[in-house]
Amino acid sequence: MHTKADFAFELPPGQIAQAPAPTRDGSRLLVVGEPLIDTRFPALIDHLPPEAVVIVNDARVVPARVHGRRPSGGAAEVLFVEPAAADEPVPPGHVGWRCLVRAGGKLHPGDPITAARDPAVALRVASARGEGGAVTIAVPVATVPDVYALLDRIGELPLPPYIERAGGPDAVDAERYQTVYARTPGAVAAPTAGLHLTPAVLDAIAARGGTIATVTLHVGLGTFAPIRTDDLAAHAMHVERYDVPAATAALIASGRPVVAIGTTVVRTLESAATGPRQVAVGPGATSLFIRPGVGYQFQIVDALVTNFHLPESTLLMLVAAFAGYDRVMAAYRHAVAAGYRFFSYGDAMLVRREAP
Repeated sequence: MHTKADFAFELPPGQIAQAPAPTRDGSRLLVVGEPLIDTRFPALIDHLPPEAVVIVNDARVVPARVHGRRPSGGAAEVLFVEPAAADEPVPPGHVGWRCLVRAGGKLHPGDPITAARDPAVALRVASARGEGGAVTIAVPVATVPDVYALLDRIGELPLPPYIERAGGPDAVDAERYQTVYARTPGAVAAPTAGLHLTPAVLDAIAARGGTIATVTLHVGLGTFAPIRTDDLAAHAMHVERYDVPAATAALIASGRPVVAIGTTVVRTLESAATGPRQVAVGPGATSLFIRPGVGYQFQIVDALVTNFHLPESTLLMLVAAFAGYDRVMAAYRHAVAAGYRFFSYGDAMLVRREAP
């Protein structure tokens, strides 16, 4: 049985990508097979199975990070993650959102946080810290009826903490930390495997008989919760919301090979699976934690395009369960030695499902 330590690896800080490649499809691609193939991302089309159904996550990243001030004058940073449960108490005239808050000193229900970009917007702490360190923030609906519209006014793009920007996200980030097919607002982290895809690459896939299909999964608190125990069975994944269109379900049921662009697509499809090549249509929620050594049988996905993930992360564990622990960890060692760029703005790899 694997422990968290089995997914550790040494990564030179210089290989953590701080900016995207000069062009979207200008990144490198590691094709994991026998042998490993080092190539560039546009060559992906040469390694896809014939008539593949290529499924992308059309979630759109919202400007979910809000800088604010507490009454003491101290700074507070609020990351809006997802709507709060309907039964969570918030003051009249407010709606509740689950948020991660960085602030000096303890937070108490009732504490106000004034938005730095618009001091007229007064957010309010509605709960003590709960699961994953989250709090419920009460948002005044009188200010704006749509929280996403409010975030467009007072928020900024929530780049991951390992991407360093002294002045905050810039114009390049505004374009490149968003996929070209992003449609459904609500994500607080980009489905990063899709950041490499361009209209030209998508057209080339179609020209070779492939079909592009979509799902939506909005990354939730689970993405930000590190595994704190060596016993992986003790780690609980936070629930994330997803949606599967009927057209995507029909393509999967056709029996054509399925290629997932990113781990969010794998989690969506495997969570919605009702049997081999069958998925339930419509909205759902998942807390599925896929990892090696527990006998998980993949029902839907045949191949996966994914970026290189954080050590000891649930995403790395999912990829290792999909393609085989030894194969994936060997590929990661190769990627480090070969100078691949890691994490959100980094390079990509293509892996195929390990035979049962």
